Amino acid sequence: MSKQLFDDFPEVSVKQWKQKIQFDLKGADYNNTLIWNTIEDIDVKPFYHADDFSELPEISNTKASQWKICETIFVQDAEKSNLWAKNAIEHGAESINFKVPSDSISIESLLKDIRLDDISVQFDLQFLSTDFVNKLIASAPKSILFHNDIIGHLVKSGNWFNNFNHDFLQFINIFEVTHSFSVNASRYQNAGATMVQQLAYSLAHANEYLNSLNSTKSGAGNPSFKQPYTILFNVAIGSNYFFEIAKLRALRLLWDSLASEYGFPFDCQILATPSMRNKTLYDYNTNMLRTTTECMSAILGGANTISNLPYDSIYHKSNPFGERIARNQLLILKHESYFKVVDNPCDGAYYIESLTQQLAHKALILFKNIEANGGFLKQLKEGTIQRKIRESAHKEQHAFKHGHEVLVGTNKYPNPKDHMKDDLDLYPFVKRKSRKTLIEPVIEYRLSEEIEKERLKKEQYDENKN
Repeated sequence: MSKQLFDDFPEVSVKQWKQKIQFDLKGADYNNTLIWNTIEDIDVKPFYHADDFSELPEISNTKASQWKICETIFVQDAEKSNLWAKNAIEHGAESINFKVPSDSISIESLLKDIRLDDISVQFDLQFLSTDFVNKLIASAPKSILFHNDIIGHLVKSGNWFNNFNHDFLQFINIFEVTHSFSVNASRYQNAGATMVQQLAYSLAHANEYLNSLNSTKSGAGNPSFKQPYTILFNVAIGSNYFFEIAKLRALRLLWDSLASEYGFPFDCQILATPSMRNKTLYDYNTNMLRTTTECMSAILGGANTISNLPYDSIYHKSNPFGERIARNQLLILKHESYFKVVDNPCDGAYYIESLTQQLAHKALILFKNIEANGGFLKQLKEGTIQRKIRESAHKEQHAFKHGHEVLVGTNKYPNPKDHMKDDLDLYPFVKRKSRKTLIEPVIEYRLSEEIEKERLKKEQYDENKN
């Protein structure tokens, strides 16, 4: 075509748009009426324009058409977990994430008849063992990704596996064998951190590993180190649709910037999972709507692998029905909603590009502040990270309590006939027990827990009364 589609239409400047909007507002203030501020301290405008950028953003180079459907399996019995994995693969799963609690699990039984050349397998080990990792590498040297995150264990439990020196020595040994490490950033989101905090803490978390590797004479610390390695970010995705897309894009930008400073050739992989924070016990079918939009954000944001959250995961043990529904949501998105046909689908969307740049900029400022004050581990030890997350969580909880943060079926439009007392396989609330820890752990907490506790008490009271 010699004639461009829009040649017949004159360009409209930012000034012209604002004049038109101001006229339509009939005297109302533009800033007070149409611009709103988020908890990340980002002003969201009614429109975005190419003039907002000093230069247009580069192509992001994410392969949204290549994302994989993942099934997460908590391994208690190797043979049963193997059957579960093969059934999931037969019904559409393209990746398996095994959560392994003990080194007594039989690797041969767990991986039996799984086509490792076709299926990507991840191992999230809940223990620290170089021997177990070596056995896995011998079984499938090319097709396994490892969640090697000792700081993530510290954040979750408040303690190292053994101690600082031992754990980092094991981390380096495992890294030299697996050529990868991971950062579990999902806990920050599920505990109530803002997106800026999630990005900055994830980056500072990863930087502790890069510092360790850089100071090691062998492996990545060697100036002749050329082999491409992998970092795996485990990220939780919330319901703020466009912001979550921008969050993943900003994470890649920040990581590329950090890794280039060290000169390390790392491939960045993102495993995305829907957030637990906004999932509810009552009107639980609404959880399917929440996880669907969250998975959509993950796809458009450029996640490599997506593991969906079953709608009943907070109160039911893993079950075939819940897992099948979760997997089918992803299958529908991929094969019926055309979420596998376009790479870089968000490139050129001025709103998303603006959000990406602002989130990355604010997170970089916070990251530099953390590093200037001793680094991530030091601020964890001092309790600064935990306090900041707690403050953000309290703000969000306050908004939920007063109806500004809405969870349909819980704090808006609850169904009084909805009863859950007799349907609980799992305790759906935070479990608290006193124990000695080196640091205060970061606790995941759902927004609706207090309301749900009150409703369950009322159900019990009404039953006793009758």
